[in-house]
Amino acid sequence: MSSRTLFFLAILSVCSPLLADDWPWWRGPDRNGVASADQKPPVKFGEGKDILWSVDLPGRSHGSAIVVENDIILAAADEEKQTQSILCFDRATGAEKWSTLVHEGGFDQKSNKKASWASSTPACDGDRIFINFVNGTTAYTTALDRQGKQLWQKEICDYTIHQGYGSSPAIYENLVIVSADNKTGGAICAFERETGDEVWRIERAEMPNYPSPIILEAAGKVQLFLTGTEKVSSFDPLNGEVNWEIEGATTECVTSTVTDGERIFSSGGYPKNHVAAIAADGSGKIEWEVNDKVYVPSMLMKDGYLYATMDNGIGICWDSATGEEKWKARLGGNFTASPVLVGENIYAVNESGECFVFKASPDGLEIISENKVADEAFATPTICNGEILIRAAFYKGDERNEKLICFGSDD
Repeated sequence: MSSRTLFFLAILSVCSPLLADDWPWWRGPDRNGVASADQKPPVKFGEGKDILWSVDLPGRSHGSAIVVENDIILAAADEEKQTQSILCFDRATGAEKWSTLVHEGGFDQKSNKKASWASSTPACDGDRIFINFVNGTTAYTTALDRQGKQLWQKEICDYTIHQGYGSSPAIYENLVIVSADNKTGGAICAFERETGDEVWRIERAEMPNYPSPIILEAAGKVQLFLTGTEKVSSFDPLNGEVNWEIEGATTECVTSTVTDGERIFSSGGYPKNHVAAIAADGSGKIEWEVNDKVYVPSMLMKDGYLYATMDNGIGICWDSATGEEKWKARLGGNFTASPVLVGENIYAVNESGECFVFKASPDGLEIISENKVADEAFATPTICNGEILIRAAFYKGDERNEKLICFGSDD
């Protein structure tokens, strides 16, 4: 049994009744954008093909869906009504089970046109659902039960929007860990999942920054990573103590880091482009660095190779140990959503609603299919049990209609 599987099983032991094939939080069960290799989602799909169901969603939102047992859960924001909500749908049919209003009003700040008021992905421990929203001038974490009843709500910190906010909660043992870096001073903190009591808090630099806290096993140790504010930081997720911290990231990062077991990978796009491999053992060694721009989409690891869809529509592959570029080739469009790996295939959706399926191979870019799924897409797909969930939008003139679409085989 792999160490990654043991790591997830350890999480499951305190997150009952999660199932091993659920997609319970940002970037999936192993927090790395990798879906189970034994499932068989379609590779050729799109408008009018392999659609199991689709449902209309209110407003504009860029957070991804999560899947827990028979529930599909996601955040939604309606800018016209100034509401921020959590929605739950039936996994088999797409029928709405419930909708809970979390915040009303408070859409006071301006943000980047690519941002939304619901760009965070929920997390679920099997019993409770957690979500982060910025409302007014404050970042909040809210806990709901599985029927949508609010259990508690806590302030993370004051928040001044520079580009937007999209940091997603991370669950570890009895904690939910959240972050809200911003230019007036941010924080990363842990709340007790059941009560909302604050367990630990770390004040952060007065710099805008956007990643989610990510918990990975690297260099033989479970570590909580956060990049940006000109640092790469590793914490003990149970108490917030700093394992190690180095200068080296850019001021503003967005991507969630991944690991090959020995290194973690930082990337950013302001004020400089960079992708860097940092030894995860606390030595502070930057093993390699290149100036490619992987600013918003998170990267993928497979068999010693690091894959990325760059913001400008280029796919790229490096040797994770050396940084040697194996290939770089154009996919098309621009990317905000992160790619997802299923077995040997990578699924990547661009902003124009095209989903590319290509081989995770260091030998070169091999595109299997190009699938037009919508007019616009910013949310990362969720791939679970052979089905692909894509939050996307369609236009009729200036009228925009957002949907959650489930693609899969009905055989």
